[in-house]
Amino acid sequence: MNVFVDSKMSDDARRAELYRGSIFVHSPSPSALKLCELAKGMIEEAFKPHDPLTVHNHITPEKCAEMLGTLKPKFIHHPESKMHIKGMLADLGCDLSQTYFDVPRMRTGFPGEYLKSGIAYAFHPHRDTWYSAPYCQVNFWMPIYDLNSDNCMAIHPHYFDRPIKNSSRGYNYHKWNLESRQNAAQHVKADTRVQPRAEEPIELDPQVRFVCKVGSAYQFSAANLHSTVPNTSDVVRYSIDFRTVHLIDVLGRMGAPNVDSECTGTVMDDYLRGTDLSHLPEDAIAMYHDGTELLYTKV
Repeated sequence: MNVFVDSKMSDDARRAELYRGSIFVHSPSPSALKLCELAKGMIEEAFKPHDPLTVHNHITPEKCAEMLGTLKPKFIHHPESKMHIKGMLADLGCDLSQTYFDVPRMRTGFPGEYLKSGIAYAFHPHRDTWYSAPYCQVNFWMPIYDLNSDNCMAIHPHYFDRPIKNSSRGYNYHKWNLESRQNAAQHVKADTRVQPRAEEPIELDPQVRFVCKVGSAYQFSAANLHSTVPNTSDVVRYSIDFRTVHLIDVLGRMGAPNVDSECTGTVMDDYLRGTDLSHLPEDAIAMYHDGTELLYTKV
């Protein structure tokens, strides 16, 4: 696996490398720092008078889940969130007329066994392609506060082209949206929602953990196996992630190889164009529909 740090590679060449399993690490850009400052301000406002990094010492998991249930959607739909992502993509040389992104998610990782489910789900090793993501999807991940190696995210590179027996055959994104996404905050002590996972033992090592600065971002393919590192530190980890696709790659069905994903449905309806926040063209989305979108629609 190649790791490129502050590469000046064009976006076309960068995506080709990402589809081969490479990782790109980017130093903080002005727009990335603004996105983190926005998130940090909202977090501190939500948890005051407590320090967000040690809030688990002061409130119950139930209360924390309730507060995150308000905070996270508020951040996701804040108009400045999308504006700063557009700035980040422009700084990286992406063509905003061809690049589409989904809304940013705020993630949390609490120490020990405090709140591992639902709204603060600690992700087991998985590929995003098990969750109906297209093979041309590129993921961005960035910390909001300082990281250490005991509270970050891990990538497991030796599985990029190695099939894993998994339960993705039972996952449909449209069904998930209809039945499971909205009740995340209700799952405090255990998460009973069905999610794709490995059906065989996973060798977590070798693994790569990027302990990067606030506002730094790293890119990796949706096909890379990755997981939440068990938080053995004494502070909460707050991070942001979002995903992109390029229209040419969508239309050409380009991307990383599919070695083991069997899910149905598609997330293609979620992406927004970098110029005007419009959705992908209908004909492009239709290429990825499989009929299940008609089975799981709100009445």
